[in-house]
Amino acid sequence: MDTHLTRRMNMRIGTRVSALLTALLLSACAEVQDVNATNADRASAVKRYDVLQSLAANDVVVVAGTQSGALLVSADQGKTWSRQSLGLASIVGLATCPDGSFVGIDFYHKVWSADAHGNGWKSVALKTPETPLTISCDARMQWLVGGSHATIAMSSDRGATWQVTDLAADAQITVLAMTEGQSGIALGEFGIVARTEDGGASWTKGAPIANDFYPYAAVFTNRNDGYVSGIAGTILRTQDAGVTWSKIENATQAPLYRLFLAEGKPYGVGAAGVVARLDGNVLRQVPYTDSTPVLVAAGAALPGEAAIVIGGTGGLARVIGTQVN
Repeated sequence: MDTHLTRRMNMRIGTRVSALLTALLLSACAEVQDVNATNADRASAVKRYDVLQSLAANDVVVVAGTQSGALLVSADQGKTWSRQSLGLASIVGLATCPDGSFVGIDFYHKVWSADAHGNGWKSVALKTPETPLTISCDARMQWLVGGSHATIAMSSDRGATWQVTDLAADAQITVLAMTEGQSGIALGEFGIVARTEDGGASWTKGAPIANDFYPYAAVFTNRNDGYVSGIAGTILRTQDAGVTWSKIENATQAPLYRLFLAEGKPYGVGAAGVVARLDGNVLRQVPYTDSTPVLVAAGAALPGEAAIVIGGTGGLARVIGTQVN
């Protein structure tokens, strides 16, 4: 699995094709299921063919974005789900805003938004980045989208207008994180690092991460302290807001495709059903019952609960307790 990802990330075949391959790769990794789906499965909101690519939660609901254009919403901490079809869409990223509303990016050049109950989804067109790959919603309710051609778009009016920053590089921005106040960081292909101190109105490129690092995901505990995952299970840590980075141990050895905070602690999900949690300065596997060796592409904390929700291929959507015995 990781070998194919490595090959893909190093090929210069155009960002739009590369993003499409990302979606196809997730589908290809799906566990082969019984083709004779049961009546119960057909009636279920979560389908066996679903690939859950993104997750976000607030105090009211959990929302999952799928490759097939459906949004899944749970109002009972992931026990049951309802299904909303968006038509031709592939929701590759989701974020929660300070007011509890949701915003998501669509591979097909759109930004979707909904209220705090996961209702009333509507879209706005997105011209730049041509291929959106990551989204964030900051403390001032601004939407920030990063993607192809090292571009970052910001909207303070829910997508009616956009301000675009071009970092002048033939590379993808794969991570956006607003870390504290108006401070934020963007990470991308070939180790690109850019920082903002004005809420995304302007961005300044810094020294790149060494060895043409390709970031899958990142999470920050505060403005300075953060973690980024990359190819072959590599995990790097910064303690100075991305100026310098050092490698830390990933005891799972699995590539981690999403990083997120749960109860203030970094978690990661990735290949072979792995769920990882930071223990000291080491990422260690979180054991859970009935785990399956499928790709876990998304994860999010359940606010107010000692639990996280994970999603992936084969219609994987489940809740895992995080309490340490």
